[in-house]
Amino acid sequence: MASRRIDGDGRPATATTALTDRLDRPLRDLRISVTDRCNFRCVYCMPKEIFGRDYAFLDRDELLSFEEITRIATVAAAHGVHKLRLTGGEPLLRRGIEQLIEQLAAIRTPEGRPLDLALTTNGSALAMKAGALKAAGLNRVTVSVDSLDDELFQRMNDVRFPVSRVLDGIDAAQAAGLGPIRLNMVVKRGVNDGEILSMARHFKGTPYTLRFIEYMDVGNTNGWSLDEVVPSAEIIERIGAVFPLEPVAPTVHGETAKRWRYTDGSGEIGVISSVTNAFCGTCTRARISTEGRLFTCLFASQGHDLRALMRGGADDIELAAAMASIWGGRDDRYSEIRAGLTPALRTQRKRIEMSYIGG
Repeated sequence: MASRRIDGDGRPATATTALTDRLDRPLRDLRISVTDRCNFRCVYCMPKEIFGRDYAFLDRDELLSFEEITRIATVAAAHGVHKLRLTGGEPLLRRGIEQLIEQLAAIRTPEGRPLDLALTTNGSALAMKAGALKAAGLNRVTVSVDSLDDELFQRMNDVRFPVSRVLDGIDAAQAAGLGPIRLNMVVKRGVNDGEILSMARHFKGTPYTLRFIEYMDVGNTNGWSLDEVVPSAEIIERIGAVFPLEPVAPTVHGETAKRWRYTDGSGEIGVISSVTNAFCGTCTRARISTEGRLFTCLFASQGHDLRALMRGGADDIELAAAMASIWGGRDDRYSEIRAGLTPALRTQRKRIEMSYIGG
């Protein structure tokens, strides 16, 4: 009789198959939010006016347990996922995160390979935790850095957290071997777009890859306006006028960032152009929210409750079948259709908040 379990090493006791959606896009990347809490109140993600002291975050028993997260990741690996990223909120706020990383690092794909295990962080606790994260099995980190000007950085995170401590965390992660390290800068016109060149100059010639992200309309609380988007083409033009650039061919299918390298050989940058140059056609990513809902798009309005399925007694084969059905019905391409929506329709469309679903 066939087993109803998918083994902890990632190999299914009853075979599962690689998944494709209705637009023939495979499932390759899974992003799991481990907490909806964050110690920053960044203006484009968790504005303090909405996420104030009285905001009701999820109770502990509503969060997926580490065992539940590991179950989902194991089933996903059997379905073809080979990249796993932990997000939040701020994932380093989740108590015992190193234990979860140890469990996830033990998962193997059907071919016997470990998952590419990464984490996105605001860097506030990275200096303290980098060594332990690496020892637990984390491969690499991505750190959000929106400015090097301390006054502006503190104004953007809105909790008076100094940029120097984030930079210390980045260096600690590099020393611990959590690389290659990527740095993400969300660019908002009239706020920090004046920092584009200084950021490029600072990180040019370092081991770090700086990526510029167009300000996106994720969620409904950040007051997004198209006028505040700085197109990636403009960013490349600004930097290239001072530091000549040339494009780099993608190395991975579905890569979100367009890569550019300095012609003098001193490194590269990336641009993520979800607004002006949508990459929906090659999107291979699914997201799991903190309390176990599967979302098939960053701009989704609703998810599918895997927590209820697991806590209702479903075995791994039933969980795998549910994930296959959800992904098989996927036809999301919001970034491609955004331009055809009127401002009123974009405003009326309910979208999940970035802090809830992860980046």
